[in-house]
Amino acid sequence: MKLPLFQIDAFSSRQFRGNPAAVVVLDEWLEDRVLAAVAAENNLAETAFVIPRSSDVLPLRWFTPTVEVDLCGHATLATAHVLFNYYFPNLDTLRFGTRSGQVAVARRGDLLCLDFPARPAKPIEITDALVSALGARPREALMARDILAIFDSEQEVLALRPDFPRIAALDCFAVIVSARGDSQTDSADFVSRFFAPGQGVPEDPVTGSAHCTLTPYWSAKLGKTNLVARQVSARGGDLRCEMNGDRVVIAGNTAEYLRGEITIDL
Repeated sequence: MKLPLFQIDAFSSRQFRGNPAAVVVLDEWLEDRVLAAVAAENNLAETAFVIPRSSDVLPLRWFTPTVEVDLCGHATLATAHVLFNYYFPNLDTLRFGTRSGQVAVARRGDLLCLDFPARPAKPIEITDALVSALGARPREALMARDILAIFDSEQEVLALRPDFPRIAALDCFAVIVSARGDSQTDSADFVSRFFAPGQGVPEDPVTGSAHCTLTPYWSAKLGKTNLVARQVSARGGDLRCEMNGDRVVIAGNTAEYLRGEITIDL
C-alpha cells in the first residue's frame, strides 16, 4: 500500500523553523496499530492522518510517536496546507471532525487560521513536585488539560532546564510555561514553552493546542482579545491569537519541506 506523505513546518514562513508535522492522506482508516506505527516511524512530534473524501467535514486524527492526542494545532495547520494546495484549491475554509469536536481552518491571505475550543485554566497549588520538575518556582500555576506555570519574565522561561522524568510523573498531559514578552521577541504579548515527555515529546517546538489555554489567560491579564505570541523553543514559532467567545483563533504560516509517499506492508 502506497500513501501520500507530506512534511510541513507549521507556524513559520520559512523551512527549518516552527514545528514540523507529517501529514498522511488516507482513503479509509487503517488499524490503530498501523497508524501508531507510522507515527512512531516518522518520529516527529505529531503525525496527522486525514481522509479527504469530500469537501464536507473531514475526519482527522493526530498521533505523537507514542500516543494518540485529542487536539493538535500545528499538525492541523500542516494538514490544511496540504489540502488547500493539493486537494481543495478552490476552498477557503476546511472543517475537520476530531476527538475534540469539529474544528475549522480558514485562509486569510498568507495566514492559516485555526478555530479551536478555548480551554481556560483554573488556579492550582504550586507543588514541590512542579517546582522540582521545572527547576524553578513559578509565580502562579493553573490547570486545564495541561499545567500552566506563569513566570515573571521571558528570561526565566528561556533559562528553564526541566527534569523531563519528573515532568512526565506529574498528573497532567503536559506543562506549559509562560511569561509576558519583552523586546527580544519583537513585541510579542507573551512567550511560552511546552513540555510533554510523557507523550513522547520532551519539548515541542510550537504548540497550537497550548494556546487554547494561553490565549484566555493572557487575554484576561492584558485586557485585549488579539494577541501576538511566540514560542521560544530552539526552532521558535510565531502565532497570532484571538479570543472569540468560547473559541480561540490561532493563526500562523506554513512552509512545505517534503512531499512523497510511504509504502506500508499490511
